[in-house]
Amino acid sequence: MGGEGEGRLFETRVRRGRTWYKLYAASVCGGVCLTWVYRATNIPEIGEKGRWAWMGMLVAELCFGFYWVLTQSFRWCPIYHRTFKERLSQKYGNELPPVDIFVCTADPTIEPPVLVMNTVLSVMAYDYPPEKLSIYVSDDGASELTFYALLEATDFVRHWISFCKRFNVEPRSPAAYFSSPEQHDLRYASELDRIKEMYYAMENRIKVATDFGRVASSVNKQHKGFSEWNSQITPGNHQAIVQILIDGRDQNAIDIEGNTLPTLVYLSREKRPRYPHNFKAGALNALIRVSSEISNSPVILNVDCDMYSNGSESVKNAMCFFLDEESGQQIGYVQFPQNFNNLDKNNIYGDYISIVNEVEMPGLGDSIYLGTGCFHRRESLCGCKYSEHRRMLRDMCNQVKMRKPEESTSFLEERAKDLASCTYEQNTNWGKDIGIKYGCLVEDVVTGLSIQMNGWRSIYYNPSRKGFLGISPTTLSQLLVQHKRWSEGLFQTFLSKYCPFLYGYGKIELRLQMSYATYMLWAPMSLPTLYYVIIPSLCLLKGIPLYPRISSSWFPVFVYVIIGTQAYSLGEALWCQQSFRSWWNMQRMRLMRRTCSYFFSLLDTTMQSLGLGKSSFDITAKIADHEALERLKKGVMEFGSSSPMFSVLAAIAMLNLLCLVASVIMAVVREGFKDQMALQFLLCGMLVMLNLPIYHGMFLRKDRGRLPTFLALESCLIAALACLLSLY
Repeated sequence: MGGEGEGRLFETRVRRGRTWYKLYAASVCGGVCLTWVYRATNIPEIGEKGRWAWMGMLVAELCFGFYWVLTQSFRWCPIYHRTFKERLSQKYGNELPPVDIFVCTADPTIEPPVLVMNTVLSVMAYDYPPEKLSIYVSDDGASELTFYALLEATDFVRHWISFCKRFNVEPRSPAAYFSSPEQHDLRYASELDRIKEMYYAMENRIKVATDFGRVASSVNKQHKGFSEWNSQITPGNHQAIVQILIDGRDQNAIDIEGNTLPTLVYLSREKRPRYPHNFKAGALNALIRVSSEISNSPVILNVDCDMYSNGSESVKNAMCFFLDEESGQQIGYVQFPQNFNNLDKNNIYGDYISIVNEVEMPGLGDSIYLGTGCFHRRESLCGCKYSEHRRMLRDMCNQVKMRKPEESTSFLEERAKDLASCTYEQNTNWGKDIGIKYGCLVEDVVTGLSIQMNGWRSIYYNPSRKGFLGISPTTLSQLLVQHKRWSEGLFQTFLSKYCPFLYGYGKIELRLQMSYATYMLWAPMSLPTLYYVIIPSLCLLKGIPLYPRISSSWFPVFVYVIIGTQAYSLGEALWCQQSFRSWWNMQRMRLMRRTCSYFFSLLDTTMQSLGLGKSSFDITAKIADHEALERLKKGVMEFGSSSPMFSVLAAIAMLNLLCLVASVIMAVVREGFKDQMALQFLLCGMLVMLNLPIYHGMFLRKDRGRLPTFLALESCLIAALACLLSLY
């Protein structure tokens, strides 16, 4: 999209060494095709044992091969961007476009007010003209505790922003900065102690109120906004609440050094039981409308409440793309990667975010909208189509809302409430052609695709200092539920009018269509995976060969495909600075996600298609109990509850263990068994090794994070019955 020129604000580079990868990929593709030939030409005759199992293997391997081809869209031509912020400063100085920042929260129990407050403070302290920043917090839980936390922050931020800019603090989330292991400069030790004392006092007041469940009556008198809450308010039934906590255009809105503060607005849109609220998508659309009334900045950043700003120059980085005179006019959004600050060193839950960030996303050409950490051009988010004759972003600053003398803060709040009412969107195109899309669990992906369909380009930007850091799931249950929701929404999108091969045909690149499909087909890929982890093991138990003998000329073909793909996967992980153990955990969790999360999402999607269910939006908890966190630090997997997903995991694990034990005995007593069944034995052995934490959780652990005893007994019974049925 852009090379480096004297006046360019960013450059685009293609990763070197792609020729070697293409040669490798071609060889693996050839190997995969040969395995298909072997399957198709060696189908057992009618009446022979294993005929149907063999044909099932052919179908499964066709699915794996097709899916592998889709994944090549990420790796064929990865590109990387670099910005020139010094040129931005030279060219524009402080004459930069204003930015509206949206922070979304929905439940004060699983998204604590202190967490929300730290995210808000981190974005208020951006290295950007503060008078050009407006922060909007959407509280879909309508919690006075969240409101109170923000009110407390309005005083602390006057000291915090000044402290950050004087001493160039990174990161600018107080909790993250104070817990950083880095040694702080002794030259400002006294200032640091002072600001820490202020923060911890504020944090303690918020935690006391949170533990108590409500704000003390003495605090209610501090701000008129508390009058909005009464005993009738519930998270799903309440009026619209809009409170401008800091008005950046007010002469009194200044920090301790006399500099202007960013605007801060609290919003809880109206909710009524008989009106659909459309979850996070509805909250974001309400924010778009309310912000248009108060500030109407041409650029919008949205972040989740647990995704604090880790880089103070992120806004300037984004502006390098939007304000580039050669390519900036067509850019609809700039997506920063998601990164997490709570991953243990061995990556026990196999989070593959590093592979996504460093390998897959750069290979898209354009970027998928991930729902957080994304800077949008307001007009692209509002459904406008790209036109070569549209004005440059720097020429749109006159759209910013200018305050009229008669427009007091209270006047603006009342006008904004109408835009946040539950009836405002009736008989309009909101959620269809305007704003975030409705009707899907992955509204962010569909919205990004629609923006690209309107002619806008998108940028994936992964700076050396991560722009945003969040919290990943801390238990296996949380992880599996999160992936179930994602895969269910993505597969529903594939089956809808937004299928990238249909919706995007002729409008976006084939490579981008394939990349979208790779994620959207997570759910159906559970079926060949389940087949592969069950049927070969049962056939091993019965002595039915499904792979060539060691002495066969076909044997090296299968070995090359297996070793070639796994060796490259390991090399990719090491290149992304992951350890061997981390890579191994990624393989373990890939298996668990496919056999559980993706399988259950496929079942749910099928039930919904038959009219027997409906989608639900599950919020992943952002906190965990102390014991679970201690186990996470030690690299111990957290089960701790009964779940249908755990039942499937445990049953498959026990089935493979029984088959492996039986096959070891047969290998000793039966001549030629090892030559005939080598690859099946290897597959079953690898599955057992991947499932070691499950055996540990069923039989060896005594802590509260183990698998329940009845579930262990149930899985043993199911596995034993499956083996007996297979034999007899």
